[in-house]
Formats: sequence, C-alpha cells, structure tokens
Amino acid sequence: MTDAHDTAADSSLRTTGGAPPDDGGSSATEAPTPLLEPREGIPPVIADETALARVIAAFEAGTGPVAVDAERASGYRYGQRAYLVQLRREGAGSALIDPVACPDLSALGDALSGVEWVLHAATQDLPCLREIGMVPTRLFDTELAGRLAGFPRVGLGAMVEGVLGFVLEKGHSAVDWSTRPLPEPWLRYAALDVELLVDLRDALEKELDRQGKLEWARQEFDAIASAPPPEPRKDPWRRTSGMHKVRRRRQLAVVRELWQTRDRIAQRRDVSPGKVLGDAAIVEAALALPANVHALAALNGFGHRTGKRQLEQWQAAVDRAKALTEAQLPQPGQPVTGPPPPRAWADKDPAAAARLSAARAGVSALAEQINMPQENLITPDTVRRVCWEPPGVVDAESVSAALEGHGARAWQVELVTPVLVEALAVKEA
Repeated sequence: MTDAHDTAADSSLRTTGGAPPDDGGSSATEAPTPLLEPREGIPPVIADETALARVIAAFEAGTGPVAVDAERASGYRYGQRAYLVQLRREGAGSALIDPVACPDLSALGDALSGVEWVLHAATQDLPCLREIGMVPTRLFDTELAGRLAGFPRVGLGAMVEGVLGFVLEKGHSAVDWSTRPLPEPWLRYAALDVELLVDLRDALEKELDRQGKLEWARQEFDAIASAPPPEPRKDPWRRTSGMHKVRRRRQLAVVRELWQTRDRIAQRRDVSPGKVLGDAAIVEAALALPANVHALAALNGFGHRTGKRQLEQWQAAVDRAKALTEAQLPQPGQPVTGPPPPRAWADKDPAAAARLSAARAGVSALAEQINMPQENLITPDTVRRVCWEPPGVVDAESVSAALEGHGARAWQVELVTPVLVEALAVKEA
C-alpha cells in the first residue's frame, strides 16, 4: 500500500467538500489528491473459466468486506445487463470480470455468501448482478450511508473526495461498456471505482456511529439485501417522455402500439429503444394521427434518414391503433391503487388534506433536526397512505402498526410515529 493509500485508510473524516455539516471534526485544508492508478496496477480482464476459478479461490480466501461494482451499457444496449464486474477484497486485490464471456458467476456469489458486500447505490447494480448469479446476503451501501449521515453530495466521486481526500477520474461513466475489447483507460477507471470503496465504508461507519445512526443504517442495508426482485412494471409505455401532452384514448393507443413495436425491434437488435425511435417522435405521431406514410415522414423524428421500410412499420403501428374499437382503447390513467394525487385532496377530503399538511411539516422538521433527507426518514408514499386512511383509533400503537404495514423499518417507526400521531389529530381548518 502506498503512502497515499495509508493516508486514506488511516485518515479521520475529512471535509473537503462532501462531509455533512456540523460534523464536529477539523476541516482539512490540503487539496485533494488525484487517484490515477490502482495500487497493484490494472488487473487483467477475466474472460475464461480457468481464470475465473482462480479469482473465486482468491476472493474466498480474502478477509473483510468485498467491494463490488458493475458497469452496464445504458443508452447503448437493450436492458440493464452487466458488461463488467469489479471486485476488491483484502488479501485478494482487485478483479475485473467479463460477464459476457463468463455469464454464470453464481460460484463467485456462493464463495462470497455471508461476506459483507460494499456497493455504491446498491439498488442500481443489484438487478444486473442477480441476473449473473451474484446476490449478497449482507451489504453496506456507501451512497445510502452518505444520505443517512447528511452529506450534501453522495455521488461516489464526491464521497471519496469529501471523506478520503482523493479525486476519482469519472470521464468514462457513460461509455458503451459492451465494447470489446475494453480500452485500457476504461479498465483503469473501472478498477479505481472499487479501489477505495472499503476505505470509504469504514470511514462512513465511524461517522454514522458518531451520529448515533449506525443501527438505522444497518436496518436499511438489511432491507435492501432481503428485498425480493421488483415486480415488472405494468404498462411501461405510459412512462414515455412527453405523455402529459397525450389526452385522447385513440392517441394513447398510438403511443402504446409504437412503444411496443419499438421495444420488440430494440430487443431483437439488442440496442437501446431510444436509438430505434425517440420518445418525442412517438408522442408527435400520437398527436398527429398521420393518415399515411407521407404524412408520418413529415413529422419530427421521422425525417429523411428514416428508410421506407421503417416508415411503413411505424405507420402500420399507427394504423393498428386507429383500427381498435372503443372498448380496446387504453384508459386515460393507470388504475389508482393508493391515495389520489395530493393536489386533489382538498376537494375530495379536506380533513385528509389537513392531516397531510401537518404530517409533511412534522416530517420536514424532524428530518432537518436529524440532518437527513425527508425521503430517507420516511417515504412520502407511506406518509400519504397513512394520512389518507388513518387507523380507526389514532394512538402510538395503531400508527406504528400502520407504518410497519407499509414497510417502514423499526428505526423509522420509532422516530416518525409521534409526528404522525400528532398530525393525524389535526382537524380540518
């Protein structure tokens, strides 16, 4: 380990731009140090079973937490699969694994079962890691830890700089990681992403402990690790950008047909759907309801670079939507399973609106008091649901049970229950 890395491992919490306010520590005045090379150099990319077996053995024999990261090709490829997996553990060093060449990493996942995995923004990487057989039983999320500790900036670069005093080069975060072979500068960037992740974890654990929040963080990490895979999104076409402009059901049907056609093409070609047809073009066609290919070609997004065959397939989608019966047309909005939008509460239920206003004010004040984003203290959806349908008898026991029923963790229930008991007692003005 170099002198610079000794400094990172042994330093107390720094305040070079990312530390939480009023952290009680001394402010570091020295400029942050650029981190230019992994300490053992750029590891070779593991792309065959023999090399993978050696890595598995090395990481199983390592000690302490394991830093884990994954790179996807968002905006380039269809889906969110992993195209590179990075790991680092004491005694094993760093490893870069190609999950295209080694698509089943379940043996590695099994070797690390019971080991604490350190990830940054874990919920972003866990789905693609799960696809290749890597599922942690314990984890530490450095981004979430930063939020709970009150850091104003929680990106990995900002956290490493603010806490450890090193600058990570972030120039390759949005590149096409499906590229083969991966260029050396990209591999250097990928290796550096896990270089100091365990050091960051250790410093954040100390800070959370100092603030009395370490047990809260552990409950959050356990909830992430034990959460089942998310359910497939219903009617994903409704998330098309610009949908607020589309009001008529026939137009909605055009959006649906174009979106589904685009998705099939993107999946077949393994490219990002946006590279097949932009959301703006889909909305433009829905609003215009073009009568033929010539009218379609005149719309934004269907210009001169769109070939005749492509135009015909998009027009066919529009025609299918136009041919649907009224009963087959999609409804304007998705079925509402929870409370209505808060803006409608004052008209629908003024008493509920008063409760929500009081609850929001109370949660905001408490979040500020403990130096934490409101959404990490308790999700806004949970607050809305409890305020819309409060317990029949409002007391600490019933409100706690309601919060638990909506998935709140024990620490959240303990802190938020008194706030909501008071808010639910508020009468309509």
